[in-house]
Amino acid sequence: MKVIGVSPDTWRKHRNFKKKYELPMTLIADTDHAIADAYGVWVEKVFWGRKYWGNARTTFVIDGRGKIVHVFTDVDPNGHGGEVAKVVAAMK
Repeated sequence: MKVIGVSPDTWRKHRNFKKKYELPMTLIADTDHAIADAYGVWVEKVFWGRKYWGNARTTFVIDGRGKIVHVFTDVDPNGHGGEVAKVVAAMK
């Protein structure tokens, strides 16, 4: 199993984030949001009345053949790893 994180942050921010939280997974800097566009998660957001574009917090579980088998939308990072683990365990 591979875990890959994708965000529009720069590789420097990813390096620092990965080091700070001691993350073992690969992080991809999608600075031109090409991956987010391809997966349909580059969306317009609103925060305090201000509109901007960014990634919708989404997790895709993809099987060994490249098929998307589960999508989590509006992800809350707290406890999300357990939700994903259940889906992955059910795939085996």
